[in-house]
Parts: sequence; C-alpha cells; structure tokens
Amino acid sequence: MTDTCIIELYFLRDESAIEESRHKYGGYCHSIAYNILNSKEDSEECVNDTWLGAWNAIPPNRPNRLALFLGGITRKISIDLFRKRTAEKRGGGETAICLEELEECTGKGDCGSEALELKDALDRFLDRVKPKAKRVFVLRYWYMLTVRETAELCGMTEGQVKMSLKRTRDKLRKFLEKEDIEI
Repeated sequence: MTDTCIIELYFLRDESAIEESRHKYGGYCHSIAYNILNSKEDSEECVNDTWLGAWNAIPPNRPNRLALFLGGITRKISIDLFRKRTAEKRGGGETAICLEELEECTGKGDCGSEALELKDALDRFLDRVKPKAKRVFVLRYWYMLTVRETAELCGMTEGQVKMSLKRTRDKLRKFLEKEDIEI
C-alpha cells in the first residue's frame, strides 16, 4: 500500500492504518529503536508506542514522507525511554555517547518551541553540509550507529569518521551561534 493511502486511512480514522504502517515500516522503526536502546523488548514497546503516536498526530499532520515521520516518532520515544532508564546512572552504550557528543553543540533543550527552532536550524545546516559528511552525521546521530558501523557503511576508517564528525559538530556549533540559537 502506498504512503498516501496509509495517510488517508489515518485521516479516515480507520484502524487498518496502524496495521498497514506496521507492515510497511515496522522493521525500519524497530531498527531505529534497537540502535538506541539495544533491547528487543524495549524496542518493541517503543515501536508499538509509535503507532499510537502516529494515530494521535495524523490528523492534523499530513506527513510528506511517512517513513521519516514514523522514524522520528520512534526515535523520540526511544530516546525518552533511554533517558528515563539511565537517569540515575549516566554513561555506557552508544546512545549515551551520541547524545553527549551532540549536546556539546546543541545543548540539552528539547522541549517546546526551542526544540522546533533547533530542528529547523539543524535541517538548514544539514542542507549545507557536503553529502559524505552529512551521511556520516546522520548515520551516527540519527540512526545512532557506532563509529565502526558508520565507517564500514561509508567506506572510511574509524579515524576518518571521528574527524568528520568532529568537524561537522564544530561547524554546527558555529552555525547555531551565527543563527543566534540559544543552546
């Protein structure tokens, strides 16, 4: 079923929209959650919460790219669960490392209009980044792959990936300062 048809099912409040979403994007959403949580059970919980999140968000939203919309919901739910589970003991795991690396230049503010402003700025920033650096950045900080996995997918060494990430984070920090975005 096409994304347009699935979205129309949501607008019609037809519960089969959830099943069609699960069928088409369940594996995709599960891989995002698993990369963040490293737990099959927690990942399944987050993916199930994704369908409820989509049900509540469509309508009024009409996503242009359903996969990215659902992936974004899954990612947010997974990160929230990760932060909740690690609130008392910080550290360990790839997600903590990724979040700490990004917080160096974006801060921790992820609520309300500040989060939307940061998201919009990040989108503008990534539009200006060279394709290879953008791919490395997205694989690391969106999909939360390890440096090794990112290097393998991009045909780079781990050192090259680390350097690319550092340079991109530095450019992002400068971009956010220039845009006068509070971090």
